[in-house]
Amino acid sequence: MIESAPQYKQDDNTISLMVTLQLNGILKDIQDEYLYWDKVKYKSKNINPNELWNAVKLHRKIKSNSVVFGRYRFYYVITDFMQRALHLFDMHIGGTLGSNIEIAESDKTKYIISSIMEEAISSSQMEGANTTRKKAKEMIQKEQKPKNKSEQMILNNFITMKHIVQHKNEDITPEKILYIHKLMSNKTLDNVEDEGKIRDNNDIHVVNQTNSEIVHTPPSNEELEKLINDLCFFFNNDSKDFIHPIIKGCIIHFMIGWIHPFVDGNGRTARALFYWYMLKKGYWLTEYLSISRIIKDTKNQYEKAYLYSEIDENDLSYFITYHVKTMEKAFDALKEYINRKQKEVFQAAKFMKIPLVNERMAQILKILNDDSDRILNIKEIENRFNVSNYTARTDLKTLVDIGFLEVIQVNKKKQNFIKSKNFDEILNQQKI
Repeated sequence: MIESAPQYKQDDNTISLMVTLQLNGILKDIQDEYLYWDKVKYKSKNINPNELWNAVKLHRKIKSNSVVFGRYRFYYVITDFMQRALHLFDMHIGGTLGSNIEIAESDKTKYIISSIMEEAISSSQMEGANTTRKKAKEMIQKEQKPKNKSEQMILNNFITMKHIVQHKNEDITPEKILYIHKLMSNKTLDNVEDEGKIRDNNDIHVVNQTNSEIVHTPPSNEELEKLINDLCFFFNNDSKDFIHPIIKGCIIHFMIGWIHPFVDGNGRTARALFYWYMLKKGYWLTEYLSISRIIKDTKNQYEKAYLYSEIDENDLSYFITYHVKTMEKAFDALKEYINRKQKEVFQAAKFMKIPLVNERMAQILKILNDDSDRILNIKEIENRFNVSNYTARTDLKTLVDIGFLEVIQVNKKKQNFIKSKNFDEILNQQKI
């Protein structure tokens, strides 16, 4: 799938060409984008492509750092692009003083639940879960039993993310990685015995689904114990040479995918451990970011970032560059989401002019005003607003009493609530 690069060969011209490319800005552009040979060769213009590649590689070798897992050494370069992005992330996503992205204290739980749901849905959809976002959210909010494997994958992901948030300050261990995988893979694997279990064979390959070509053969199962132990040490301890926490998080994400310790569910587990590490290191806003949603929308680039890193002498910079760009997009998406939700709260505020209607009820009325076919239940209101069963029932009953909702009796215990026939008429009487 990926064209092999020419063998690196330094000659008398390589150093002088590298210096010239640095001075005219061409090298900076190539390194900030962290282009592989298949793109670099078209940047050559009046330069021999192989000579240009040699100059690029020499610059990377000079700037490179390395990390070791088992018997494998991996390299990475911190580019100017990464430095700028890491600085912005440090300012906005981490720190103890909070962020200048304004999230009202009363809205934090609501945003976290919504973000965890988005992450669970997107991460599962990447691995083949086939359902709509609307159905998936309703299943989680109403705590419905999954009807198929796709819904089970999404529910597993949601449960796992909540577990990580609860244990975010803890160190990782091989046993905890196995437990994360068990949560993620519950009732979704062909063999139930593979849940939370390191693979015991070498029949696992990463395959290009379009042409069945093997694109990655993971390390032997005999090496997995050592590799996982090394990864846990890397997760829990600061190295002698400082590595920025976000760079470490990206490396942890890559390594689970590369090691491929499980029969299935490696991608979901890798993304979950990235979240765990980021939260552990104080990047609290990560809890609100749906990174998998961005990855799902750029899945081809995500896969290529893995392939470039492996084919080019285990150079992790391809994957790190992609991952940092993804975090930028996720942060921008979060800002847009919060602005949209704040507008919705403002729009819902007009419903609070109605006697007996509180802020939660106002938002329920706005939901029904925007979507006449919406069916609500008590469990959904509990989860949406993070309130008790009693509070949810009281809110819905009040809206029934003042005529906005009608009750549909599902069975002796369960009730659904829909927009009443008189909803619009009552609203008009209130001059809303």
